[in-house]
Amino acid sequence: MISVAEVQAAAARIAGHVRRTPLVPLAPSPLLDGVEVRLKAENLQATGSFKVRGATNRVLAGQEQGHGGSGGGGAFVTASGGNHGLGLTFAAARVGAPVTVFVPRSTSPVKRQRLEALGAEVLVAGEVWDEAQEAALAHAARTGAAYVHPFSDPLVMAGQGTVGLEILADWPEVDLLVVAVGGGGLIGGVGTVARALGTARQRGVRVVGVEPEGAPTLTRAVERGEVVDVGPIRTEAGTLAPRRTTAETLALVREVVDQWVLVSDTELHEAVAWLDRETALGTELSGAAALAALRSGRVELAGAERVCAVLCGRG
Repeated sequence: MISVAEVQAAAARIAGHVRRTPLVPLAPSPLLDGVEVRLKAENLQATGSFKVRGATNRVLAGQEQGHGGSGGGGAFVTASGGNHGLGLTFAAARVGAPVTVFVPRSTSPVKRQRLEALGAEVLVAGEVWDEAQEAALAHAARTGAAYVHPFSDPLVMAGQGTVGLEILADWPEVDLLVVAVGGGGLIGGVGTVARALGTARQRGVRVVGVEPEGAPTLTRAVERGEVVDVGPIRTEAGTLAPRRTTAETLALVREVVDQWVLVSDTELHEAVAWLDRETALGTELSGAAALAALRSGRVELAGAERVCAVLCGRG
């Protein structure tokens, strides 16, 4: 669906518009004896999550091609649990384009307020992201606004993959990447980079995807070999909770992800509290999912000695 060359092009395009976030080393832990762990702090990213990377790549690429917000004449619309909407609104402001964001009722009032403060028109539709997406697509068909998918747009996914480029550039020796998964855009991009550059360096870089137990969207789809509707969402981690992925995203993650781990909401809360206590890095539940998976002991290290967990957002 995407290539490492497209991720590298995205990195060049968004440079100067987003932050290069740090890798934060953790102190040695008895739970991960002999394993060095660093955290990719995307919770320190502009707007508070990695989502701004993909959104910025999508908006700027559209401007280069003469559509999708070029010159301030076009409008954007999306559906989001909050973070993608924030990223898209931030990016669209760079080209003077208006943004409408449809959010499900589960989106926190704080995120709605942040969206409005950035200049988005915020409309509430449905109980879950999938229902908000239906409303956003109808809005796009009615108004002509450019719909930006939060995880299955190739330009968005390439932008998210720049997280992987930075990790491998800053820590070439990394063995294992642990990544939270909502729809699959971040892990699809990061996994593409890990496969391409890991092979080029004559070694493998394994990739582990993490989902909430109450929204095992990609886990179930990979098990079945097809897109499935996971039914009622039962997690507080609303930004990791679409009921369905897409066939294109599923095809990619099946190629680039080595293991899937499910974590409970209790484990997510414990990881958030541990991060705050041990590192003073604040995250939302979704942002701590990769660390929660490591703390659970369910990640197969398979001899890995250098592990990077992505803190994907702060809330």
